[in-house]
Amino acid sequence: MNDTKKLNRFQVWFLALRPRTLPAAVSPVIVGTALAFKVGHFDYVAALLALSFSLLIQIGTNFANDYFDFKKGADSENRVGPKRVVAIGLVTPKAMRNATTLVFTAAFISGLFLVSRGGVWMIAVGVASILSGIWYTAGRYALAYTGLADIFVFIFFGLVAVSCTFYVQVGHMNLDAFLAAIPIGLLTTNILVVNNYRDMETDALAHKRTLVVRFGRSYARMQFAVSQVLSFVVPVYLWFKGYQPSICIPLLLIPLAFSHYRRLSKSKNPQEQIVLLGDTGKLLALYAITFSLGLVLNKA
Repeated sequence: MNDTKKLNRFQVWFLALRPRTLPAAVSPVIVGTALAFKVGHFDYVAALLALSFSLLIQIGTNFANDYFDFKKGADSENRVGPKRVVAIGLVTPKAMRNATTLVFTAAFISGLFLVSRGGVWMIAVGVASILSGIWYTAGRYALAYTGLADIFVFIFFGLVAVSCTFYVQVGHMNLDAFLAAIPIGLLTTNILVVNNYRDMETDALAHKRTLVVRFGRSYARMQFAVSQVLSFVVPVYLWFKGYQPSICIPLLLIPLAFSHYRRLSKSKNPQEQIVLLGDTGKLLALYAITFSLGLVLNKA
């Protein structure tokens, strides 16, 4: 608390961005773009617009989470994870609400530029993404409070983000785009698993019924492991499907992924889990980079 009081305005808002979560916004765009490049339809303008939209949705969701969790009492002085700027008084609730509105408005505007490439249905995707980002923690049946957040993350930061990045560059969808989205969605969800694993006790007190609160830490460890395994199955499946062996480059990350599972299983205090949270985001980024490299090397 004493350290946070010394932060300047830029540092406060940078803290509010939650930089450890940003790989979840960048990774699907990298993979979707690499797949578009593989099939000969790389469009750097569309890729940058998709990246802008994805980052703004992630930041807007983080801001909304900061605001609504404070309003619901989920973030308090008893929080074991990184302190939230509204809860500790560095940003007023009104300022955070205004910032959330501003960021989601910017996301909507950036998404409009993709209509020329993806058609008017991109507006529906943009609106659904924004509403889901708000619904994540807002309202009586908020996704994060009912155990549905994991599904939201898998769909929007996996299936939707990868496939839409591919679509706005290529102009059509294919099965490979959905397959490539699966590991990104699963590994992004694992970031949430570690976060909720750490916050299980305080979430339970705030009636935040995450999957970890509902089913316990043993279930969370199983979910974490299954997501990792399935993520490494996808490149192997694509190899058997006809891709060149380079698609299996992400398998080099298996020892690192296994070490993360062991750390989660053996962790005894929140500080260990905070470090693991950042490392889980790094694993997602490394997977996206190696998977994308494999896709690029498979260019016809």
